[in-house]
Amino acid sequence: MAAPMELRCWEGDWGLPSVHPESLTVMAYAKFSGAPLTVNTISRSWKAPKGDIPVLISEDKVISQPAKILNFLRKQKYNADYELSAKQGADTLAYIALLEEKLLPALLHTFWIEAENYCSVTKPWFASRIAFPLSLYLPGKMSREALNRILLTKGGPPLYSLTEVEAQIYRDAKECLNLLSKRLGTSQFFFGDTPTTLDAFVFGFLAPVYKVCFPRVQLQEHLKQLPNLCRFCDDILTCYFRLSVSGHSPAGQDTADANLQKLTQLVDKESNLIEKVTFASVSNYSAFCGYLFTDILAWQLQLYNGLCFFSTELHCVERQEEYYITWKE
Repeated sequence: MAAPMELRCWEGDWGLPSVHPESLTVMAYAKFSGAPLTVNTISRSWKAPKGDIPVLISEDKVISQPAKILNFLRKQKYNADYELSAKQGADTLAYIALLEEKLLPALLHTFWIEAENYCSVTKPWFASRIAFPLSLYLPGKMSREALNRILLTKGGPPLYSLTEVEAQIYRDAKECLNLLSKRLGTSQFFFGDTPTTLDAFVFGFLAPVYKVCFPRVQLQEHLKQLPNLCRFCDDILTCYFRLSVSGHSPAGQDTADANLQKLTQLVDKESNLIEKVTFASVSNYSAFCGYLFTDILAWQLQLYNGLCFFSTELHCVERQEEYYITWKE
């Protein structure tokens, strides 16, 4: 009897089983290969083993990163590629490398760097699913990590300014989408009528761009001009996840949007409040915290070596985000 396998990943929204590309990739591959995963959404990402999401847990094994998780599933006889030829296997590796080099930077920029998208969608969505007070810190940390990854891979000569980097990553992403559309053609999947690893990766990268409702939709607009790629995403959502592919917002979306707006306002107020705490003298911290925070919140802050350290770190984070926005303008 096979050992039980648990997949921990970010939850879904906008008609997606998960809004996280890497989580979507693993979930899609598990569906394609028939792997019996128990999927548990997790909001406290810092409590995940190794600190990574998605993560697969099976007995005493803890595996993170999509490529390693997929290799583990293959070793457990859940292989979506067993009918592929050697050439098709090589093509799979080449296209996955293309996705990571050309499409991933634009995906990261759309979610985490584009100021309007980040402030109105990404930050409030993730903050609403992370416990306070880390909801004030982790989204900004994830945004900085995305920016660092983009600059490390795309920020060298001859691209010296952030504007030049942004223009180049979107040119590369649109070129990648065009190549994927041409390769898919009129086929249901990339290697015929059966989905494989490549289909899982392409779906994981494309579905969030296709479905998430952003105010700035440069990449999304180009994707929607390629109907075979949109049909590809819709088919997988319908056939393997039994999710609606209509263009209408899911039930309760208006309420969710209103809640996100309220959360954003609350986060801003809390950020200002904690910044004020930063400037308070150390001698007054105990009395001030006793007045300001509940016992539960005080207990949460103790987990991170005291309010003084956390507030100082948070203040630095907010100042760095302000510096980035000013630099971008």
